[in-house]
Amino acid sequence: MTLRLLDSISGPADLRCLNRDQLSSIVEELRNFLVDSVSRTGGHLSSNLGTVELTVALHYVFNTPDDRLVWDVGHQTYAHKILTGRKEGMARLRMKDGVSGFPRRVESPYDTFGVGHSSTSISAALGMAVAAKAKADDRRVVAIIGDGAMSAGQAFEALNNAGDMDANLLVILNDNDMSISPPVGALNKHLARLLSGRTFNAARRAGEKVLASMPSMLEFANRVEEHVKGFISPGTLFEELGFNYIGPIDGHDLDALLPTLQNLRKLDGPQFLHVITRKGQGYKLAEADPILYHGVARFDASNGIQQGKGASKLTYTQVFGDWLCDMAATDSRLMGITPAMREGSGLVRFAEAYPARYFDVGIAEQHALTFAAGLACEGLKPVVAIYSTFLQRAYDQLIHDIALQNLDVTLAIDRGGLVGADGATHNGAFDLSYLTCIPNMVVMTPSDESECRRMLTTAYQFAGPAAVRYPRGSGTGIVPEAVLNAIEIGKAEIRREGKHVAILAFGSMLTTCLVAGERLDATVVNMRFVKPLDRGLLANLAARHDLLVTVEENTVIGGAGSEVARALDEAGLFVRVLRLGLPDSFVDHGDSVALLQELGLDAEGIASSIRAARAGNNQVLSSGML
Repeated sequence: MTLRLLDSISGPADLRCLNRDQLSSIVEELRNFLVDSVSRTGGHLSSNLGTVELTVALHYVFNTPDDRLVWDVGHQTYAHKILTGRKEGMARLRMKDGVSGFPRRVESPYDTFGVGHSSTSISAALGMAVAAKAKADDRRVVAIIGDGAMSAGQAFEALNNAGDMDANLLVILNDNDMSISPPVGALNKHLARLLSGRTFNAARRAGEKVLASMPSMLEFANRVEEHVKGFISPGTLFEELGFNYIGPIDGHDLDALLPTLQNLRKLDGPQFLHVITRKGQGYKLAEADPILYHGVARFDASNGIQQGKGASKLTYTQVFGDWLCDMAATDSRLMGITPAMREGSGLVRFAEAYPARYFDVGIAEQHALTFAAGLACEGLKPVVAIYSTFLQRAYDQLIHDIALQNLDVTLAIDRGGLVGADGATHNGAFDLSYLTCIPNMVVMTPSDESECRRMLTTAYQFAGPAAVRYPRGSGTGIVPEAVLNAIEIGKAEIRREGKHVAILAFGSMLTTCLVAGERLDATVVNMRFVKPLDRGLLANLAARHDLLVTVEENTVIGGAGSEVARALDEAGLFVRVLRLGLPDSFVDHGDSVALLQELGLDAEGIASSIRAARAGNNQVLSSGML
């Protein structure tokens, strides 16, 4: 691959030294490098291919890093990373000690705000713009947000606040869906240049000053301007929020992007630029199926992703999707809800089979839960499919709107525990801690695919809020039974009888704990429930063993192990407890198996911790505290 110009770029300052005619070559080289690089490492592809021209134009026009670029989510920042000195690091993208798949402040001064979740960019950028004004710094701040992220309430909260302030903030809406946009052509390009130019804005301000003494005429003039702009652009909403709306323009046309951004950089106050891009731009396979090429594993760039090759184990997500369809066939009250994660959460087949009972509410986790609560109030049976890391965003709604009213809502929580390459922003490290402390909740952790299906049935049949928390990817390879059988709530099971030590495994850790149990001749228990715990079995185990060991893929602070220790204390059972789980720190990206080994949560690590605890003194122990 020839990268003559790209290889000469060590930072945006080098980019700004190029002449305008060379930028098209940079764009082509960047796009080719992205396809080749991501095909070797895996990562997000479609979204990054769609923002190459925009990224080049932003770094060419703005004086980064002094001018701040704040990206939303971060799926689209690979070109940004390449242009800011991390091209060589892309070979270890999303690998341990390698470049993160998302912007991180500790990784580069060009990553002005750490992201991973959506719809935070405008809030953060507004804070930076207000700080620049307070410190009298002459810098510009730009928030780049996608049309999907604009469906979240926080984005509109930020827009509403920003439009009422005079901070120098530019919001760029990267619209790659075309759903709210009219055709883009020469007229829109011309109007964008005109409306973003100083002449138009100076004339508008002069007219407002003259008409200020004649309120009725000023109101009439404003109405005329709004109607004229309404004929040629869809920006009425953003104008009403206090922004000067520009666009839409073609986000792949540097002749449109560069002069418009140059004009906007000179304007004060809140500005809004609407650009139209295409996911997968420049790579025909990704253009044809941008969803398939959104998040990819390694693949052959020449032949593309080959689907359906080689048999593989069922993933927990597929187990959930199959269960949802099967349960829906037996109960017309079932309603499936997802906050913009149909594919990721396994709802594609359900959406096709039951379109009237399927609800994608957009990137709006708070709304998803309260919407589910409203359905439950009317006797329906909502099932909310949501990632652990995204459920964090709706914690108040879970407590206040669902649990407090003891409503019948089932939570199918995907990506519990470590998620590997996506790293700290997406790890499901806290859900057992933040769920268990909520009154009325039932919290379950399946140890295999069959148990996951049974627990989903148990949660659905329970007349109250219940959560089933399962990991990313495949499990043991056990094929779930077709019937919809439930499990007795709060009932654990002994999977191996041993001596002296009892290992209490929660969810995904059972298989590993069974291996450790064999090495130590320890009792191994599949706890199944974090709430309610099987207190009768706990008392039995405490009477027969010198040491109880809890193992969970959740932060050890406040997690399942803490609940076990609390239950023993309340029962007046004094037995040594060793709590093993995720540490009191954020776990970075990398291979999940290797990360668990490093954290001492593989079979040998667990066995070693138990040996050390038995040789130590008599106290409650925790891996997060040692």
